[in-house]
Amino acid sequence: MLDASHRDLPVVLLIDDDMVSREVTATLLTLSGYTVHTADGGFAALTMVAAGICHPGLILMDAQMPGLSGLELIRELRASCQHAPIYVVSASEPAPELTAAADGLLLKPFDNDALRKLLDGTPQLTRSFLDESDPVMSTETLAQLRQLMPEQAVREIYTAVAADLIRRIEALSSAISRRDSDEIRRIGHAIKGGCGMAGAMQVARLGALLESAPSSSEDNHLDNSRALLRDLRAAAQALQRMLDADLPA
Repeated sequence: MLDASHRDLPVVLLIDDDMVSREVTATLLTLSGYTVHTADGGFAALTMVAAGICHPGLILMDAQMPGLSGLELIRELRASCQHAPIYVVSASEPAPELTAAADGLLLKPFDNDALRKLLDGTPQLTRSFLDESDPVMSTETLAQLRQLMPEQAVREIYTAVAADLIRRIEALSSAISRRDSDEIRRIGHAIKGGCGMAGAMQVARLGALLESAPSSSEDNHLDNSRALLRDLRAAAQALQRMLDADLPA
């Protein structure tokens, strides 16, 4: 059985269309003290989250399910559960792009030890580097740009920044899955420079933290990178909300 000595256990959202796998995993988690919410598919899971029935601190999702699944489900879950790590559970090696988009992989059939090791990593993985005092955008930089060019041109700049950030986030996800610390730092440097020039201060600071990561593939450094990846996704969403509110098309 899993170690029941955990404190501050995350709420687990378990998404699996296979009833046996879902119930066995849910039982193991529940007996170990975890609060578990189960869903038999992607749409059901998102409905639970939207209704406030479940506020997950960790998500386990099957790799292949009918309906909403795979990369599309991960994107929807990221938008709704910004700080919850997402682990893909699969009976076979999933597509590389799916593994890269998730925070980790658990292959079926898994034993108690494999599940315990996964869950033991959650305190580090749920760490956040976001600072609520960080402005999403530098008001000074935005004001300067508005003095220099028409409003539509300003919006085009930030639209390009937001689109480029999404591409770099996906590249960062892939680099983390490969344990490529040099590429992680390179992407952080690019985010820091580009977003810093545009005045996207929150994102630029996260990029600087990635750039300063040690040249090592040790697990604790990779855990920090995974946490920064989730924070970057949240910051990118905040930037897009600012764009939609302050610079509407």
